[in-house]
Amino acid sequence: MASQGAQTTAATTTHVDQRPKSLADFDPPQKPKRNKYAFAWAMLASMTSILLGYDVGVMSGAAIYIKKDLKISDVQVEVLVGILNLYLLLGSAAAGRTSDWIGRRYTIVLSGAIFFAGALLMGFATNYAFLMVGRFVAGIGVGYALMIAPVYTAEVSPASSRGFLTSFPEVFINAGILLGYVSNYAFSKLSLHLGWRMMLGIGAIPSVLLAVGVLAMPESPRWLVMQGRLGDARKVLNRTSDSKDEAALRLADIVALRMSGPLACMG
Repeated sequence: MASQGAQTTAATTTHVDQRPKSLADFDPPQKPKRNKYAFAWAMLASMTSILLGYDVGVMSGAAIYIKKDLKISDVQVEVLVGILNLYLLLGSAAAGRTSDWIGRRYTIVLSGAIFFAGALLMGFATNYAFLMVGRFVAGIGVGYALMIAPVYTAEVSPASSRGFLTSFPEVFINAGILLGYVSNYAFSKLSLHLGWRMMLGIGAIPSVLLAVGVLAMPESPRWLVMQGRLGDARKVLNRTSDSKDEAALRLADIVALRMSGPLACMG
């Protein structure tokens, strides 16, 4: 009986294998459709990188008018422009701890608020020292944005489009540089006293819009797991994954990393 059953199974398998193949059998597997929620939230988070690009672009043109208006030396102009890199390091270093404390989403909001204050300080600066204070505050905000945008994007993106979505911050940095150049041109016709202040101060507007828009995004699922909010993390993963199975797998991976230690979870 067992041999007859084996022969029957083998015959059935052979019959299935000999089924004529259609052209559809040779088509490559279809890629999953791009998740619209992950796409929208990654784009919105990455738009905070505009702040860095705008600051770099606008200062390249505003420095010419600042030098004439404030009667500063070439060395002071070089310090004003180049000191941003130091402030970026400080902001980026603080952003990691801050994002673990208050969450990725509110860290993005915080970066927008800090840049908003810095842009206003630079716009209302009456002397070089005042301008440098505003530059410091804005630089800290830019450092926060530069660090947290790719972190949030990577944590909400499904595996099928993570590489594509994590490239958004670089795209928006260049978009911000372009906006800075446009601002230089738009306000170059104003008086010497007012023109460069408008170039720098107008940067406060996009930071407010971005900070408000980010409030519509969910929190990062990895941070939610770190806080023990597995139910909320599962909801976010269900919306940002290509399938329920992938969402469950991503959640299991995050929980496993969390259980293995805080350093692994942060990696």
